Amino acid sequence: MSGTYTATINWQRRPAETFTDGKFSRGHQWSFDGGLTVPASASPHVVSRFADPAGVDPEEALVAALSSCHMLTFLYYAAKRGLVVESYQDTAEGVMSKNAKGKLFVSEVTLRPRTIWSGTAPDAAALDALHHQAHEECFIANSVLTRVRIEPAL
Repeated sequence: MSGTYTATINWQRRPAETFTDGKFSRGHQWSFDGGLTVPASASPHVVSRFADPAGVDPEEALVAALSSCHMLTFLYYAAKRGLVVESYQDTAEGVMSKNAKGKLFVSEVTLRPRTIWSGTAPDAAALDALHHQAHEECFIANSVLTRVRIEPAL
């Protein structure tokens, strides 16, 4: 199941920008092998004047990747248990803080999944077990130092 995953990142200086003064656009594009190109930028929280708030910033992308991976793993295990999920929605939130070396990092991501079930929904204990298993098997969660909390809506 191993593989190589690629993304092409493109940025270009605008003609009117000096660049060496640090006053340049942080807007760029992410292109993926399926043909999708996504506008991206530095976070407006980091360089507000030069960020493109319409672009996805790397911190948001990390939060989305953790949430998406958890969801896909959760759906897989729910299906294996014969549970039918009608919909799944998560409003995930990441928090930046400084690590022991004083460097900023995404220290915590909280997932708040809301699942709509067809037929009998699992009880709270079974739901917690599904989320625990999904977290343990999530490729992205296993790839980062970020603490991931899961607060499912019942």
